Amino acid sequence: MTFTILVRDSHGFFGAAIASSSPAVAARCLTLRDGVGAVSSQNITDPRLGPKIMDLMASGLSAKAAIDQIASADPTADYRQILAIDERGETGVHSGRQSLGTYGSARMPSIVTAGNLLASDGVPQAMVDAFIHSTGELEERLLAALRGALAAGGEEGPIRSASLSVVTDIGWRVTDLRVDWDDEPIERLATLVGVWLPQRDNYVTRGIAPETAPAYGVPGDE
Repeated sequence: MTFTILVRDSHGFFGAAIASSSPAVAARCLTLRDGVGAVSSQNITDPRLGPKIMDLMASGLSAKAAIDQIASADPTADYRQILAIDERGETGVHSGRQSLGTYGSARMPSIVTAGNLLASDGVPQAMVDAFIHSTGELEERLLAALRGALAAGGEEGPIRSASLSVVTDIGWRVTDLRVDWDDEPIERLATLVGVWLPQRDNYVTRGIAPETAPAYGVPGDE
């Protein structure tokens, strides 16, 4: 029901983008942490797995080792699809035997994609290719990956929710944009990216140095 990309960029920042036929997909699936990595727990989702894997990576385990440790101890692992990327850009994927429909993954250094109930097994690689050939801010490149997946067929059914998130070295998600239910959530997400990016750095400034923060530009705060 889901396709996802996780990335570590050249600055050591992490980004994740996800889309699904289910509502509010990012609320259940994505976990990101500055300086540690990104995780998606999907297919038949257990939202507890992302934080557990993140803690293991924070302790020094690689993405693959962290996923392997969790999957080997979890009696429900056959129903889970899990992907992760760590601070070194190393990746790991687990697709349990009960993953739904056509499922698969693709990897290269500092990029990992995976999905289930896909229209074709080429969708994960299409996400990688779209990201590699994109330019701009990390958020824009993650959006390009989602569009690449959709152009390759996306899911078997219609996409209803989509999200993208980025963490840097600030201490919170500097970008966390979600469309929880819509007929064209990826394009709605693109609209949000266009609104958000020109303001993103100002909101970081408001968090870390409020005395220098620019006005919001709304009535009463000119």
